[in-house]
Amino acid sequence: MYPFLRMFRAMARARRQAPLGIFDTHEDSLICWPWDLDPWVELNNGRTLTLYDLGRLPLGVRTGLHRILREMRWGMTVAGASVRYRRRVTMFMRLTMRSRCLGWDERFIYMDQSMWKGEECTSQVLIRSAIVSKAGIVPPRELALAMGLPPESPPLPDWVTAWCAAEATRPWPPGRVGSAHRP
Repeated sequence: MYPFLRMFRAMARARRQAPLGIFDTHEDSLICWPWDLDPWVELNNGRTLTLYDLGRLPLGVRTGLHRILREMRWGMTVAGASVRYRRRVTMFMRLTMRSRCLGWDERFIYMDQSMWKGEECTSQVLIRSAIVSKAGIVPPRELALAMGLPPESPPLPDWVTAWCAAEATRPWPPGRVGSAHRP
């Protein structure tokens, strides 16, 4: 089940915090609860992505993104993700989540998020999001202009552009299971 209580708490806290610039980092603390665990008694990989949702939502509040989306009757959807898991997260562990916008290209906005136990990073995710309207995908430059920003993004980091290039080679739609060529 989606953690609505956590979401409402995170959103209420974000509304009381100082506004952020579009490229500033939102930090929040969280605890790994028993219902976040998998059968191996560590943070479930699917729940990790849900918790990252709970970092992006307050970031959107603090940067003014959600206000613009509401005014323009636009939505936002995840269009891709790449996750690195590096350290186990166990029950009752306290973490700090960091969320920030890296920039955009012609179609998508890119966000970097990470969870930290002290000075050690436990996981990181690169999220590619699309702004959507009833007519389809809204170019991010339109969102930037609506937010009073320059329409052109600062250059994306090399690792993000490399990920985008790799994703562009991935077949879509995917083949049926078992039909892929095996070396």
